[in-house]
Amino acid sequence: MITIALDAMGGDHGPSVTVPAALGALSKEPTLKLVLVGRQEVLAAELAHRRAPEGARLTIHHAPEVVAMDEPPAQALRSKKESSMRIAIDLVKQGVAQAAVSAGNTGALMATARFVLKTLPGIDRPAIVTTLPTVHGHVHVLDLGANVDCTPEQLLQFAIMGSILVSAVEGKPRPRVGLLNIGQEDIKGNETVKKTNELLRASRLNYVGYVEGNEIYTGDLDVIVCDGFVGNVALKVSEGLAQMISRFMVEEFKRNWRTRLAGAVALPVLRAFRNRVDHRRYNGATLIGLNGTVLKSHGGADVVAFEHAILEALAEVDHRVPERIGGELGSMLGEGQVA
Repeated sequence: MITIALDAMGGDHGPSVTVPAALGALSKEPTLKLVLVGRQEVLAAELAHRRAPEGARLTIHHAPEVVAMDEPPAQALRSKKESSMRIAIDLVKQGVAQAAVSAGNTGALMATARFVLKTLPGIDRPAIVTTLPTVHGHVHVLDLGANVDCTPEQLLQFAIMGSILVSAVEGKPRPRVGLLNIGQEDIKGNETVKKTNELLRASRLNYVGYVEGNEIYTGDLDVIVCDGFVGNVALKVSEGLAQMISRFMVEEFKRNWRTRLAGAVALPVLRAFRNRVDHRRYNGATLIGLNGTVLKSHGGADVVAFEHAILEALAEVDHRVPERIGGELGSMLGEGQVA
């Protein structure tokens, strides 16, 4: 049985999303046990509304405070020690839960997780990694916003962690790793990227070299590494582009009766397309590099998306991702590959 602690009060929607998502995940995974962390009276009322009583696989852990979505991370870390986010991570630290999932304030979650769980030996900073769809399947991209400025050594650490994550979860012995840059030629890029390129070529990773932005979705890679500033911009551009394409398609199919008829005929294809690019199927970004498993759900996640984040956490615990990263890093430290 694997236990996961949920910050049930986090995100834009709170218990109205986290509670039904928890019930959905429990119905699919018989080996899963969930702890709803938050205000007892609110969570109990939500469960009663859904006629789902507490039991051996679903319990409530009272937390009187909530971290606001716009609250400064330092303030949350200093003054919200009884928040649902903090207590969910504390449960991982205490060994009561094997993972924590939150849709709450990203900065506060990263700061709290790093303070409570600490980073693995050899890792300077944790990174945020998630999967994105590609024409060949999907790719893991990191960092997506945790570290705006990075050294070449830290980018090498991200590459190692991403490679181990893919090996552990997907069973690939030598994941293909690329470094995001403004071109594929060796003369392109800033000094940090060029130095990182040298470190990656000297490592025993399956490093394929520079990749450009378009290759995030068209390349045949398993891991793409960049600093958090670039990664977050790339992610937000992708989300905006997807929303624009979706809106344009709806507008065109509603333009007149002929286009409405064409839309009705094309409906099965459109549904299949939407399913392939549905961002909810990729919800759940891992805070990788910590002594424990913590996943960040999108703040505006709906029930389907938050449930996916829970199942992603379950998969990472099942594959012992932090332990495997720690073990691999230990061997690489011995080879001098990690600063």
